[in-house]
Amino acid sequence: MRILALPLLMVAMSAAAYFEQDIQSIESQMIEWRRDFHQNPELSNREFRTAKIVAEHLKKLGMEVQTGIAHTGVVGLLKGGKPGPVVALRADMDALPVTEQVNLPFASKATDTYRGEQVGVMHACGHDSHVAMLMAAAQILSQNKAEVAGTVMFIFQPAEEGAPKGEEGGAELMLKEGLFDKNKPEAVFGLHVSSREHSGKVLYRSGPYMAAVDDFELTIKGKQAHGSQPWKGIDPIVASAQVINSVQTIVSRKVNVTTAPAVVSFGAIKGGIRNNIIPDDVTMVGTIRNFDMDIRNEIHQQLHHITEHVATANGAEADLIINHGYPVTVNHPQLSEKMKATLEQVFGAENVLNSPLITGAEDFSFFANETPGFYFFMGITPPEKSLEGIPSNHSPHFFIDESALIKGVDAYVQLVMNYQ
Repeated sequence: MRILALPLLMVAMSAAAYFEQDIQSIESQMIEWRRDFHQNPELSNREFRTAKIVAEHLKKLGMEVQTGIAHTGVVGLLKGGKPGPVVALRADMDALPVTEQVNLPFASKATDTYRGEQVGVMHACGHDSHVAMLMAAAQILSQNKAEVAGTVMFIFQPAEEGAPKGEEGGAELMLKEGLFDKNKPEAVFGLHVSSREHSGKVLYRSGPYMAAVDDFELTIKGKQAHGSQPWKGIDPIVASAQVINSVQTIVSRKVNVTTAPAVVSFGAIKGGIRNNIIPDDVTMVGTIRNFDMDIRNEIHQQLHHITEHVATANGAEADLIINHGYPVTVNHPQLSEKMKATLEQVFGAENVLNSPLITGAEDFSFFANETPGFYFFMGITPPEKSLEGIPSNHSPHFFIDESALIKGVDAYVQLVMNYQ
């Protein structure tokens, strides 16, 4: 594994930024792309139009292009004019089942079917801007490929928000289908827009950054009886209440909280249909978040142990299914320390902020598990607006200050050029 030595990197950072004129000149085109994607959003594993536009763009730039990876993923390879490593840049493409409520001339009116229901579709997480910024960066680096050392892999990834039920998708499937088999990058970089910070600011963190996420479904099976004669049945509602309370002791009593935070939350519970009937079963669903993979395994074991034994103590049975989601997103410490200088170069040292841990999850984690990764957030809330009560990512009121996006293009380009 090769990671640029710090003194050499600092020499590189003392030079002028690369291709600034080209970067500024592509801003209007980048915004045009972003608005088009915003007006035509597509759900996870359904990014057909988006993928076609991306692939055509990369082909026009003369890249080797692969399509159809992980259903709709697009990957472009740019061979630089100088010898050097393979470096990857990643953008996610999918939208969310959210009905837009922002008054924009390019607001989404799109609809689609999600879990059997007709829903509005919106780029409520900013993936439209990620695609547009990476397309712009691809054009800048292609125009200046004689100055690029090594190979740049442009990863346009589908289904970051999660594949539809019964399907595979996202970063995990891209890797499963061989994304890094032939051209494994030495480093992979990703960014995400965020409304929780003002435009021009950037947030990053070395080491564990975003949580691992798993969801679970738990069914407590009892025996139906009349509510007036509970002794003739096995009450799964009472057993479920005891399970919920006992599960809260996993984090508070079983996990070493000095190592890393963790959360186990129940999000829904359903059992019974009538006031005087004790039902046969109760179903609960929930989420697990944590920042340490050993703790993750411990939580899983404890969840199985507690649900089984509490149910048994009540004469009931527990059927627990844990669906493994995304692992912890970890910024490689050495890579992070070195590439922080690039963020300072692009955004200004005073605007590069150390981020707290984020209990949200990102499937960029799969890429960063395979090779050193560096992931950061850039603010997109206009400076004149208070951050208090600002609509968050995934809100139908999510809004992007487009003037902030050119810094993302710049960051993509400088990360490539300063790594070599």
